[in-house]
Amino acid sequence: MKILVPIDGSKYSENSLAFVASRATLLGNNPEIELFVALEPLPARATRMVGGSSLKAYYEEEAQKIFEPARAFLSGANIRAKETYVIGTPDEAIAEEAERFGADLIIMGSRGRTALAGLFLGSVTNGVLARTSTPILILRNKLVPEQDAMKIGIAVDGSAYGEAAVNYAVRHKNLFGEGASFYLVNVTSDYTGAVMPDMAGMALPALSENEVRELQKKEFAETTEPVLPLFAKAGIVPQEVCLVGNPGDEIAAFAKNEGLDMVVMGSHGYGRFKSAVMGSTAMRIAAQGDVPILLIRL
Repeated sequence: MKILVPIDGSKYSENSLAFVASRATLLGNNPEIELFVALEPLPARATRMVGGSSLKAYYEEEAQKIFEPARAFLSGANIRAKETYVIGTPDEAIAEEAERFGADLIIMGSRGRTALAGLFLGSVTNGVLARTSTPILILRNKLVPEQDAMKIGIAVDGSAYGEAAVNYAVRHKNLFGEGASFYLVNVTSDYTGAVMPDMAGMALPALSENEVRELQKKEFAETTEPVLPLFAKAGIVPQEVCLVGNPGDEIAAFAKNEGLDMVVMGSHGYGRFKSAVMGSTAMRIAAQGDVPILLIRL
């Protein structure tokens, strides 16, 4: 597995490094890890005032200031990593490096603060999401798992995105640790709100309680049954979880109540609009908690 870890010397970078160091099973399979630094170029006026060699030395020094503590941390955990730095706009540079490196995963800490217009992820994270189809693990404030075996929720909705999420998770199950617990999660519609008018125009329930349960059971089966063979082929027996209501709200609540270490899901995001690149469900999950989200895009 090839893992790209963009770092900038912040505590968010420290979260990414700590997560990598926590993955005993993954590390035992010798993944290829690359630490990546993207330095913003100096203003043109400033570059004209210094010679080419001095400018190169400046950038090298700035990169090493970021690499050194990360290198020391990983070395203390007996982890070797390649180091690369470039001069350029961070989100564009990270996306380009992911493609050049052939990364299977990008791990990013998020410095976002609010849930407005996607800003809770921060501009760099959103920019990378908008520019690459490489899976991205977004870490926020939650501490890394104390144990190698993680509790993973995989959200599916019957679409190709959900299938892609399952495919990725079972193909890279070492990422989640030996003996990891997998929850296959689908959120069905709340049919109890369906009504029909009677002869007097009064709103009456259109479906009985049993009919509602049967519809939800059918919807859940239609969504989850197509991906169960993928788990079986990988020797994984997931716990099937049927939720009802708004997908983002329900998955966020389940992740919190069950103490999930990560939510894996396909992204319906598109384009370069900050609030669109994650997809509405992922946005709501991220906005309501600190659970890491692994986004699989197509």
